[in-house]
Amino acid sequence: MTTDDDGALHAAAIEWWVRETAGELVGEARAEFGAWLAADPAHARAYADIAGMFAQARELRPARRPPRRLARSGRAAAWGGLLAACVALLVWIGDLAIVLRADHRTGVGQRRTAILVDGSRVELDGDSAIAVRFEPGRRRVTLLAGEAWFEVAPDTARPFVVEAAGGTVTALGTAFDVALDGNGARVAVGEHAVAVASGGARLVVEAGRQTAFEADAPAQGTASVAAEAIGAWRRGALIVEDRPLGDVLTTLGRHRQGLVLCLRAATCARRVSGVFSAAEPLTALREIEFFLSLHAIQLTDYLIFLTE
Repeated sequence: MTTDDDGALHAAAIEWWVRETAGELVGEARAEFGAWLAADPAHARAYADIAGMFAQARELRPARRPPRRLARSGRAAAWGGLLAACVALLVWIGDLAIVLRADHRTGVGQRRTAILVDGSRVELDGDSAIAVRFEPGRRRVTLLAGEAWFEVAPDTARPFVVEAAGGTVTALGTAFDVALDGNGARVAVGEHAVAVASGGARLVVEAGRQTAFEADAPAQGTASVAAEAIGAWRRGALIVEDRPLGDVLTTLGRHRQGLVLCLRAATCARRVSGVFSAAEPLTALREIEFFLSLHAIQLTDYLIFLTE
């Protein structure tokens, strides 16, 4: 049985362990960690248990099968469960904020089409949401989460603007895809063109081209993209070309309940290319794990860590 004091100690140990494995304990942070370990023998024991549990996990070989569960003591299992619960709570709070703002949304693994009052058509990928604000001089849609495909009804008096990651995508009589990735967004154009404004700069993206931008930064130069890759999720395919693993995990997360996280920032920065099935996100995860020689540490059915 775990007491409230145990729970606080477990949470602290997990936080230090995550910071340690991510390489964040340098300088003053390293000194603070040392002081925390020395303050009470229970601190050192708690950290040793957590570190030992994951040291065993590093022996796992990458394989084309579901991630193995770790054989853990009751205490370690409880701590893993506590971490999963904390992460789930943070995700739930974020989801609640989106639910309160959204006019149209989907759950994990769902897709739906929304017909707006002007006749424009919006297809939402899994775990995606939009807020719609039509005004006399402008049609404004905010992509709150996930990815969406837009087919815009003509109306020269009211431009159609999609807001995403601090930038805007203005339709120039067009069909296009917008996806949120980390702190930025990706835009791919299927028909005609769009004007992307971000970081004080404006860029026109023609059909068959794509771009990306970070919040408060100008959009990258355009690059060609195959027609079948634009909005491929609408056909159940996830086509990835030289994207960071962290962004790919976010995309897979729209099709599977639970979280897959990297223990190190460098792991999530590794580049991924491939074609995967949106209907089989765990298979996609196993393929990525195999080809990048990663190890999956499964704490619960809903929380998996990737490490090298």
